[in-house]
Amino acid sequence: MQTLYFCNLRPQASRINIEEAMLGKTHSPALLLLCVLVPPAFAGQANDANPPKASRTRRAPHRPSPLLNSSEGLTVISAALESRRPAHSKPDCSHLVHTIYERAGFPYSYVSSSDLYRGVPEFRPVVHPQPGDLVAWPGHVGIVVNPSQDTFFSSLRSGLGVDSYSASYWKERGQHRFFRYAKAPSIARSEKPGNPAPHHSHAMTIPAASHSQTAPPL
Repeated sequence: MQTLYFCNLRPQASRINIEEAMLGKTHSPALLLLCVLVPPAFAGQANDANPPKASRTRRAPHRPSPLLNSSEGLTVISAALESRRPAHSKPDCSHLVHTIYERAGFPYSYVSSSDLYRGVPEFRPVVHPQPGDLVAWPGHVGIVVNPSQDTFFSSLRSGLGVDSYSASYWKERGQHRFFRYAKAPSIARSEKPGNPAPHHSHAMTIPAASHSQTAPPL
């Protein structure tokens, strides 16, 4: 003899005899209605026992590091002028650029001019240069001085000086690329609105561009 159990019924009415149902004995309408309503009640309890999972926390979108503005670019040019002072040795172009940026307060891990030309995380490629940007060729690099005159500062065979990157000599070296320094988060956080970029007391005079044919790079 098989028996159905309903936990929500009273003990006296919790058992329904299958054999009696097969013999055609009927039950009260209230009992039949209760049998229909019991499964939904259990379903509600199951849903309460398994609450929906909390949505995953969304990460904030990655924001690229800010690039040097025009005022900070002039700071790089000012540091380049200090590099023109007499020195016991003449650095090559990549070490010169590295020293100038560190002196201006924008450090990066030293890399060769060829690596700068290929691209490094500390510099972003730009189409329209501003003073203080890098201009690079395979095997040579310099710092843009005046974009309107296509001039840049670098270590040349005749010494530290300024030349035109649109001159025929440089065009023969291939297509040049411009890069702008991307400030590290620590540098960006230390900046306060309204504070002007540091400057030096001496006037920012740049010598006239020399001719590439007479002043090739190292």
